[in-house]
Amino acid sequence: MTEVSSLTGRLLVATPKLADPNFDRAVVLLLDHDVEGTLGVVLNRPTPVGVGDVLETWAALAGTPQVVFQGGPVSLDSALALAVVPGEPRPDEGSGLLGWRRVHGAIGLVDLEAPPELLAAELGSLRIFAGYSGWGPGQLEKELVDGAWYVVESEPGDVSAPDPERMWRSVLRRQRNELAMVATYPDDPSLN
Repeated sequence: MTEVSSLTGRLLVATPKLADPNFDRAVVLLLDHDVEGTLGVVLNRPTPVGVGDVLETWAALAGTPQVVFQGGPVSLDSALALAVVPGEPRPDEGSGLLGWRRVHGAIGLVDLEAPPELLAAELGSLRIFAGYSGWGPGQLEKELVDGAWYVVESEPGDVSAPDPERMWRSVLRRQRNELAMVATYPDDPSLN
């Protein structure tokens, strides 16, 4: 069996040739990636459902736009939350904050069962996702070989980008290579 280099904390950016409508121009933050599979959330799919409509106690901490995002096509009836806790992690810290588990850098998962007041003073931003994106063992690696995704570095601000509809282009545009040009790819190439 080949060793899998972890992509946890990185972004998958859908290539223009990705045909799956669930991931058209999607930007996915990978929360876990190992030999057993991959888990992530689509960062740029806001829904019309307000956070206060489904998780009223967390609404005050939600970033703009204050809506639930569709994290992916799997388990749409479940919710998970991501939050940024500013500051550098200390080596002796562990997870550091009750109700929050570091995933990568300043980005972590929030325990939605915890009282929001435990985290309110520490969170820089919070976003709620319905569902997630998942790949079985080797499935994502095959999609990468097939050219379905670009893999790029994430930034803490990606979790709470205020204009999610423009995120695909903005993530590509900030790359320092030929990927920056892909940001100009037309929505409908047949109109070119």
